[in-house]
Amino acid sequence: TTFGVKFNYMQQKMLLPNQFKKMGWVMLGIAVILWLYLLLSDHDASFNAPVFAFITDEIMGKTEYFKIIQVDILPSLVGTLFIVGGLLVSFSKEPQEDEYIASVRLASMQWAVLFSYGLLLFAFMFIFGLAFLTVMQYNMFTVLILFIARFHFVLFLNSKK
Repeated sequence: TTFGVKFNYMQQKMLLPNQFKKMGWVMLGIAVILWLYLLLSDHDASFNAPVFAFITDEIMGKTEYFKIIQVDILPSLVGTLFIVGGLLVSFSKEPQEDEYIASVRLASMQWAVLFSYGLLLFAFMFIFGLAFLTVMQYNMFTVLILFIARFHFVLFLNSKK
């Protein structure tokens, strides 16, 4: 028991049914393709649309609150697809969810968080200026990426035994 609460690995109610994993992989795939498009092309902000913003500010401009603004929505769409897809892949049950899978899931999550914060600590110490903001932007996704990669890699290694 932890803090008087019994935890049983077999009663993980926070996991989604396995069918959500396929949808998550599709969303992740679309997000990666769109991200590569943004990264490798001369994206000209052709996906402008009016959106509601809680807060917005221009460089050297004034901060405004609760306003409809015109903005390129493609980067937000890519981030949203990546996060939702990554969460669906990460928190969907495996076809045979057992105590071993639960322990691999927990160990992979702990490993991903520690490694991600290690990268962030490195960035705080050795990366400065606008490059640091870029690192911070990518760091938002590292826990999901590292968890998915390690979890499935460990399951793959186990399936070979």
